Amino acid sequence: MLLFFKVRVEPKDLSPDDLWKIWEKEADVLQGAMAAGKVVAAYKVAGQRRVVGIFNVESHDELDQVLMAGLPMAPYLVWEELVPVREYTSFADDVRRRWK
Repeated sequence: MLLFFKVRVEPKDLSPDDLWKIWEKEADVLQGAMAAGKVVAAYKVAGQRRVVGIFNVESHDELDQVLMAGLPMAPYLVWEELVPVREYTSFADDVRRRWK
């Protein structure tokens, strides 16, 4: 199941140094998830504390487990969007078949 995400980092009472230490741990986790195929793409929004991308999870349960406990920055993340998406080529095939 593919999901588009947009997340904002809210550092709350973290010092800049503490924020970067946690973000470095988060970067390691995210790059590992990309290598494992659990994150299809991820982009840091320039000039903002935001990241956008695409998750690839098996279920809503897996998504909840990742978002609630699997991320070092979980306490500092505000999930602005989490939207199911599909490959456009698959959609195009459905259109050509007229949903048959």
